Amino acid sequence: MITIQLNGDPYTLQENQNLTQLMQELAIDPTKVAIEQNRQIVPKSLYDSTTISIGDQLEVVHFVGGGDHEMWQVAGRTFKSRLIVGTGKYKSFEQNAAAVAASGAEIVTIAIRRVNVMDRNQPVLMDYIDPKTITYLPNTAGCFTAEDAMRTLRLAREAGGWNLVKLEVLGDKKTLYPNMIETLAATKILVKEGFDVMAYCSDDPIICKQVEEAGACAIMPLGAPIGSGLGLQNPVGIRLIIEQSKVPVLVDAGVGCASDATIAMELGCDGVLMNTAIAEAKDPVLMAHAMKLAVESGRASYLAGRMAKKKYADPSSPLAGLI
Repeated sequence: MITIQLNGDPYTLQENQNLTQLMQELAIDPTKVAIEQNRQIVPKSLYDSTTISIGDQLEVVHFVGGGDHEMWQVAGRTFKSRLIVGTGKYKSFEQNAAAVAASGAEIVTIAIRRVNVMDRNQPVLMDYIDPKTITYLPNTAGCFTAEDAMRTLRLAREAGGWNLVKLEVLGDKKTLYPNMIETLAATKILVKEGFDVMAYCSDDPIICKQVEEAGACAIMPLGAPIGSGLGLQNPVGIRLIIEQSKVPVLVDAGVGCASDATIAMELGCDGVLMNTAIAEAKDPVLMAHAMKLAVESGRASYLAGRMAKKKYADPSSPLAGLI
């Protein structure tokens, strides 16, 4: 007998079983599910020949009404939407709130700033985006040292009771690339203090693994420099990060258009975080809706499993018997 992880829980089965045999044991119709083995989609044609090994991580999913098959978890919290949006750069709080609604996002990032003590009647974000219905994710945007980032998040927890946070420690003002030495140091301390840390990272699989081992609940590699809209510049690196990670992986930064979000999801990302791509679009609300569809489409495409790439043409219809 061997033990594997099946849909997140331990499961014991006979050695040398293949996926078809497992589906028979579970009384599941294999034609109606998709199976992921160690974060790799297994084509249905290979179920008979795919042997299950000790320690394998299997995910068996199917389609149900209302999109519930798309539920995902981070730090014990469950969400339907795999799109996280920011709350900066919008022309108004009203526009921001409309964009969040159009995106379907259930999590928004928020920056921590000083209260305007000279005019406390100024509107605040909470007046437009209700933290009781939308999860606020405090973000350390603008912090260039571990100490500044930790100080900001401690204040955030005191202000709103938030333990789920996004850690972002920047290296320089020109590139806004993450300082991974400071990020790693801050992660270790914050985790010990009871924070659930979603860490903004470079697209380096080695350092991302170290951040995960330090206790981060999610890894968020950049697709391209923050606010650049250049799209995913290192899909190979991000794919490797996805393959090795046991926590959610979300592309953070660099998305410019809907196709960028789809590409990230087709790689197998658990989600995408974006701000500028929506806020600086000519029509932010319409772009927010487009990003919602892009993330959903990319996820469905990933689950479906793309066809194999071929060197030459392969006709859709047989050529034999043509008149």
